[in-house]
Amino acid sequence: MGHAHVYAHEIMHRGRVPMEPVDFVPDWADRPRKAKFHPDAETFPLPPSPAGPPHMPPRRPEPGFTLPLLSGMLRDSYGLTGRRLAVQANTDLAALPHYRHANWSRGTASGGGLYPVAVHWAAGPGGPLTPGLYHYAPHQHGLRRLLTGDVTGDVREALGPGAGDAGRATQYLVLSVKYWQNAFKYNSFSFHAVSMDVGALVQTWRLWAAQYGLRIEPLLWFDEERLARLLGVAAEEEGVFAVVPLTWQGARTPAQGGATGATARHRDVERSRRVIEFEALRAIHRATAGRAADRPAPGALDAAAAHPPRGADPLPLPLPAPPAPPAGTTRALRERRSSFGRFDASRPVTAGELAAALADCAATRYGTEAERPAGPSLTSLYAFVNHVGGIAPGAYAYDPAAHTLRLVRPGPPGAFLQRNYFLSNYNLEQAGAVLVPTVRTTAVLDRVGDRGYRLVGGAVGAVAQTFYTTAAAFGLGAGVALGFDNIAYTEELGLTGTDEAPLLIMLLGRERPRPADFRHEIA
Repeated sequence: MGHAHVYAHEIMHRGRVPMEPVDFVPDWADRPRKAKFHPDAETFPLPPSPAGPPHMPPRRPEPGFTLPLLSGMLRDSYGLTGRRLAVQANTDLAALPHYRHANWSRGTASGGGLYPVAVHWAAGPGGPLTPGLYHYAPHQHGLRRLLTGDVTGDVREALGPGAGDAGRATQYLVLSVKYWQNAFKYNSFSFHAVSMDVGALVQTWRLWAAQYGLRIEPLLWFDEERLARLLGVAAEEEGVFAVVPLTWQGARTPAQGGATGATARHRDVERSRRVIEFEALRAIHRATAGRAADRPAPGALDAAAAHPPRGADPLPLPLPAPPAPPAGTTRALRERRSSFGRFDASRPVTAGELAAALADCAATRYGTEAERPAGPSLTSLYAFVNHVGGIAPGAYAYDPAAHTLRLVRPGPPGAFLQRNYFLSNYNLEQAGAVLVPTVRTTAVLDRVGDRGYRLVGGAVGAVAQTFYTTAAAFGLGAGVALGFDNIAYTEELGLTGTDEAPLLIMLLGRERPRPADFRHEIA
């Protein structure tokens, strides 16, 4: 049993046995930047997306990415799309009117709104830019050139000989996480959170690219230390979590070899005067460090797939067919936000809206090389129903094949939900429903090793991003939270003695009408 099993156990029990350091208090005055800063690097502004305004659907499938398409995907995932200043119940509300603490909306969800994932583009020949290594600067919506010269051979060599079609790409997105950007607030828990952040970002790309008939297929197994050298980062301080090959319009087959051993010329400059190391974070990083030779065979995770739906109800409740969403993906990403205490139980969610959220979340896959394209899902879905038209309050298991709900525990769940939530920014009883994805974490680790912990977090993060996007498309309020008693949920859903782990909760409901908000688009 590897160290990831130990970390997973600590995460599941942290509501009852706090993780070290238990007395940690964030130093907000010395917090890091929300994005990397390369002061001497040249920045190239990205062009506008060709899709037009958010309500306009794309006209036809594209044969591959172009610079405008990549620009649109980056803008609608990690770019700043507006300022949030609504009256709400989150604890940071008092700071938001001050511009230096402004909360900028983004299409992708992030634990704590910290956005620690760094996006790098290894641009090869045949693309629109001089070949080199670039960093996406979300606040400028531009590309900072860190190194000139084709380094895609280095990426291909890090991927190893078993990367399949990914080893023949000429353009790669490389996703890394600078741990301090999240650990300054969440300390030892941060690795769990950032794994989900990476999955949420990749899922945003999958949803966005699907509009154009393009595919996003991340790789998680590669020589991580080699890619860290390429990015010019300390391997102990920044993890390389995923490599995403891009199909590029007009690209030609790359030459064999071509590795340079180069490293980024421009380095990130840290804002914090004091950077704290957390041994639990270091240990799980080391345990999950990737090697291309450890890449699992496709289908390795079949034995860790979700169990059949639970529930003893002999007559499962059929759900209506999911209605078509009123808004498309791009508009939904632009309008996505967390509700933070704005739920209004007096206006129930419809059964069709709940059915759409459940169906979309159940169909979500992280899409890594360890998962077969048509293979079984790693996640199961449960729903605590508070206020949904035509559905009695209770806890249910969702059966995606039959599109039904199986009753697990009858009765209003509001008291249980609120009693086992640790924060003050939501009243869970006011939500129409609370969805709970579970993963057989230990089974995944047993099948693919400690690196699989990053896959577990990414798979759940992808589901959370789908949930947010679907809710926004239907004009519903939404929120995702990690501050709950995981063991209490395990007991309430009858999962004790199984390997299913509830890792986050997703709140769906209608918001109070006429909220006070800041109209950034006319300011």
